[in-house]
Amino acid sequence: MNGTLDHDRYCAEILVEADRFRRTIRGADLTAPVPTCPEWTLEDLIRHVGGAYRWAGETVRTRATEMVPFDAVPEHAGPPDHDPAALDAWLAEGARLASEAMREAGPDAAIWAWAPGQPSAFWPRRMTHETIIHRADAVAATGADFPLDPEVAADTIEEWSQLMCLIPTLRPDHALNTLLGTDRTLRLHATDTPPGAPADWLLDFTGTTPAYRHTPEPATTTLQGPAADLLRVYYRRLPVDTPGIEVTGDRAFLDEWLGMAVFG
Repeated sequence: MNGTLDHDRYCAEILVEADRFRRTIRGADLTAPVPTCPEWTLEDLIRHVGGAYRWAGETVRTRATEMVPFDAVPEHAGPPDHDPAALDAWLAEGARLASEAMREAGPDAAIWAWAPGQPSAFWPRRMTHETIIHRADAVAATGADFPLDPEVAADTIEEWSQLMCLIPTLRPDHALNTLLGTDRTLRLHATDTPPGAPADWLLDFTGTTPAYRHTPEPATTTLQGPAADLLRVYYRRLPVDTPGIEVTGDRAFLDEWLGMAVFG
């Protein structure tokens, strides 16, 4: 699961994205529901992201060789009250601790990850994109803007494509396996990525295992638009009919794929 950015960039992006996440929720009603995570309020979202920082940071800091139990992570649950300032400070500190631990570990340390065969480089990349996607959730609740470097957005799409191809291996009973051997492909095209960054991803379900490749070749269905919006549709954080997003080919296949593209 190689990324398109380097290790230090991911470690830095954790802090960039944490700061953007904090600005997105600052001053908002933390009891407000999150439309893209219907079970959660904004406070639940904050605690999820902040807890993930603490857990991932502890995993890397301790060079864990197996999953660290959540209740073994110091301050994983966050402050006991509902004070927005305390939650904000806890979130910021968790991002800092995670970034520092991951930078110190470097990209090649042998550390447990839930994706098989991944070195420590897995974690800063994963936490960068975890924050980006949950910032999209916060935007859905607050109506804030969603600034994102297209190069980083392209890597978010890259990682999700890798994970979608990994799911059927990890979960043989997953619904995505029903697409295999159906001779259908899904292509994403980002219209604004810079030179050197990927702009096309073709998810191929024609064989016995899913695969993806960077190619502009025709597909059963093509989804295209600016990278920041494209990734939110791909992650089901924006509707397909968002202005600026274009679908060509078999729309029903896109809807079918989006209905299955979940980890749970």
